[in-house]
Amino acid sequence: MVSVMVNDPDFASQLIADRQARQIDRYDEVWEGVYMMSPLANNEHQSLATELSIAIGSVVDWQDLGRTLAGANVSDRADDWTKNYRIPDVLVFKPDTAAEDRGSHWFGGPELAIEIVSPGDKTLEKLDFYAEVGTRELLVIDRDPWKLTLYRTSPNKKLTPEVVCTLHQHVPIVFQEFPITLSLEKSTTSLNVSRSGGDLIRAIPLKRDQ
Repeated sequence: MVSVMVNDPDFASQLIADRQARQIDRYDEVWEGVYMMSPLANNEHQSLATELSIAIGSVVDWQDLGRTLAGANVSDRADDWTKNYRIPDVLVFKPDTAAEDRGSHWFGGPELAIEIVSPGDKTLEKLDFYAEVGTRELLVIDRDPWKLTLYRTSPNKKLTPEVVCTLHQHVPIVFQEFPITLSLEKSTTSLNVSRSGGDLIRAIPLKRDQ
């Protein structure tokens, strides 16, 4: 993995404009004024984000328990938000969320965010930001090998790991904010999304661990 720092503002502007023109900036973010060019998510990544948002939404949205989105801009700023924002793969907001829908972005974080890890995307470096904008639970999904890690906001306002689930260590991820449970099932090699109480909503097929 090679990191590149561009100190030429004209070239940087051209590079960003080119990415936007070719529509490969979908997952790009800005961290405190620094433009972060994220790798283009592969088909598995995008399919998983879509499947999760649909499955979770079938409970949360259809029962008026909140709102589920497959990707959205989240900032700690009401205005001038493009100077600092992140884009979770899945966001779930409660009806009484403190976050404000500003149309272009959310001022404040969702109660639940899901990040699917891709090589080079620096997912774990976003933890402090998500905690600061009020995200109460963050699920990080690793795919090589498959692992689910649930982070929750601690009393010191930090997101800390609470539960880890793998295909070889079956520990269900039970969300506190919404009546949803996720688990990795070795027998079916799937990511199962269930209602709290056990009713299966969707078994998402996974590639096997290498």
